Amino acid sequence: MALKPSFEEQELLAETLRRAGSRMPKRERRLETGFAMAFVAAAAGVWWLAPPHTFSPLPAVMCLLVLVLAMRVRFATPLGFTVATQLAFVPLLFAIPVAIVPLATVGALMLAALPEVIRRRTRPSRVLLAVANSWFALGPAMVFAASGTQPRLAGAGLLTIALVAQFLTDFAVSALRFRLDRDVGLSAQLRETWVYGIDAGLSAMALVVAEDIHKTAIVALAPLPLLALLATFARERRARIESLLELNVAYRGTALVLGDVVEADDGYTGEHCKSVVRLALSLGDALGLDAERRRNLEFGALLHDVGKIAIPKEIINKPGKLDPEEWRIIETHTVEGQKMLDRIGGFMRSVGLIVRSHHERWDGGGYPDGLVADAIPLEARIIACCDSWNAMRTDRSYRKALSYDVARAELLANAGGQFDPGIVATFLSVVTDERADRAAAPARRDLDAIGELAPAIGG
Repeated sequence: MALKPSFEEQELLAETLRRAGSRMPKRERRLETGFAMAFVAAAAGVWWLAPPHTFSPLPAVMCLLVLVLAMRVRFATPLGFTVATQLAFVPLLFAIPVAIVPLATVGALMLAALPEVIRRRTRPSRVLLAVANSWFALGPAMVFAASGTQPRLAGAGLLTIALVAQFLTDFAVSALRFRLDRDVGLSAQLRETWVYGIDAGLSAMALVVAEDIHKTAIVALAPLPLLALLATFARERRARIESLLELNVAYRGTALVLGDVVEADDGYTGEHCKSVVRLALSLGDALGLDAERRRNLEFGALLHDVGKIAIPKEIINKPGKLDPEEWRIIETHTVEGQKMLDRIGGFMRSVGLIVRSHHERWDGGGYPDGLVADAIPLEARIIACCDSWNAMRTDRSYRKALSYDVARAELLANAGGQFDPGIVATFLSVVTDERADRAAAPARRDLDAIGELAPAIGG
């Protein structure tokens, strides 16, 4: 994740932080229970392949203690967290039989989570995640168990294979979990694989400690100064992320308040804006907008007429046609809207540019800047189409709503002039699909009613 997370990453981060303090829903609990049961089965297989032998308890206890502390140093990522476990996990592999390593890892994760449970920052049910989060320990354990070689006797080649097995096992299980539980795509998960590069670097440092663990147990404590430094960075990173997310919530809250102000100032304009939001988001989804552009489109559609707050009500609600001077005043609402949103700052500045341009025309005859074709922001072109459609399809102070067919003909007639022709084509396919769905709804209800009556008829 970059120093400045993308909007998609911010959304995932917010969801991750929210989940940490929430009760685990039934679906997630069932999913995590399934992964936990699979983990137990795999750990049993390692135990069967390489039954544990006697070992020195002091190095094992010290490595386990450092592992618990390492797991407390968490760096937030969009899909959860990453920890410097390699500093203690590699020495632990050398200190205890590989059959015990997976179980010891689960125990360490549970102990690391215990303080948060006691402070009520984490729900007790989320301790179950410790089992599924320990899958990374099974990769190297399986490699050493299958080879019949103890880690401290392994050569560079086998150690490298064990490390690769750890990363592959961890990524495969994590990818499947996030896909099933949060519907996160593979591309978003691949962006987080940078953490394995850091783990590889830490593994090289930990290997130096691991090779001396049986000679001097106290060497297991060598990573503690580095862990203390990483803990400082982790706290600072967490504070920055939380501040960023709080700021985004504030921006969204301000935008929603402005939307309420628009509705309170003029009921029709407020309801019109909400209708445009629904149309615009459907069109944006059909066009495949990414998360950030979709957010900007949503707020641009909601606030595209916010500048009308500054327009006299006698002009806004005039029942007849406007004279040239009144049109000049009306046209200032795009610039006034941008000024309002620029004062908020943050991503609302981008929304302000959309609001400014939503009355530009594809042929360059719009206002306020006379932009042409692709020079007009895509979100503004989407809103222009949806805005006009809703205006035609609702009653106005000076005319009744147009029929679907007349409004459709108007859009087609102005495609390539007022509107982006590609946007119009996609929009009409969207509203046609919605119209077909509404037309089919009564038929579906009739079929459902027949289905309910069928047992009675059959009886």
